[in-house]
Amino acid sequence: MSAPESMPTVPPATRMMGYDEAVDHALAQAMTSDDRVVTWGEDVKLLRRNLLAQFGPKRVLDTPISESAFMYAGIGAAMAGLKPVVELYMIDFAAVGWAAIVNGASKFPDFSGGRVTVPLVIRAGYGGWYTDGGQHEQAFWGAAGSYPSTNVVVPATPADAAGLMTEALRRDEFTVFLTPKLLDAQMLDYLGGDSRPTVDFSALQPTGGATGEVPLTIEPIPFGRATVRRDGPDVVLISVGVGVHRCLEAAEALAGLGIGATVLDLRTVAPLDTDAIVQHAARTGRIVVVDEDYRRAGLTGEIAALLLESGIPAEYRRVAVEETIPFAPHLEYETLPNVERIIATVEEMTGDGRTERD
Repeated sequence: MSAPESMPTVPPATRMMGYDEAVDHALAQAMTSDDRVVTWGEDVKLLRRNLLAQFGPKRVLDTPISESAFMYAGIGAAMAGLKPVVELYMIDFAAVGWAAIVNGASKFPDFSGGRVTVPLVIRAGYGGWYTDGGQHEQAFWGAAGSYPSTNVVVPATPADAAGLMTEALRRDEFTVFLTPKLLDAQMLDYLGGDSRPTVDFSALQPTGGATGEVPLTIEPIPFGRATVRRDGPDVVLISVGVGVHRCLEAAEALAGLGIGATVLDLRTVAPLDTDAIVQHAARTGRIVVVDEDYRRAGLTGEIAALLLESGIPAEYRRVAVEETIPFAPHLEYETLPNVERIIATVEEMTGDGRTERD
């Protein structure tokens, strides 16, 4: 008797979604299956009005503009058995209540010897490219990722945003979930609406990432598992969020110069996929980290230390934010890790287009 033929794999049903819509879709799926999941924050009833209509005002709540208060309230609620998603307009505003991260959510599990968990998600927009200056365009993932018991997530696509939010809500751990403002339709409408008619995002918005196919039933994406967005033999470009799309654009231009670039999307800053970083560094011998966070004491330095400790003899460069982000559009563009800076760094590294390793 012959073995039965294997059934063909049926791909999951998907739908085109915007980035913010995909995150909300994941949140709605979690709220439907788990009554402990709630969300609150600044103007959440407006921003998450679809969730408000579905789940009501007891689970979707507005808060006063007091970041310290509602972030600490999230810690208390998480320790008491809920799974709050606390939303900030921008991660910059977390600085007002930074103690909630530094001395609260990141440490209470260890202080209690593991008896207390803090299943709290802080959801916040990050990043620049829309001329809002150094108080509203920061990333902060390097700082947040330096604390113990803290996951830091920076998705680059709608599908990843949905899968990583699902994973965050599955865990009994503290997660900082950062969404790129440049990919978030609701955030762009707020930042560049009627009050700022001169703002034009079209030239700086990545060609990909703002919309994409998202599974209707979302499966979690494990933290600390990077993905390759493009493969090439000569150099590895490493980034997260909007930086991934800048790297893809740079890689396309570099291909025309005879330089093949791999683009590695880390997805999470903490935990890092250290194996993927080391393997690609060993394979190509050249690493460029593209980081919309500050160069000093951040992700770029962490990856450099990882490579040094691993004994990988790879050339290393970083394209990051060197100073306070200016308001003036042309100065802001030069300060952020733009495509031209990435290309110039790789060309300098490979020696005017040479692809052979030294």
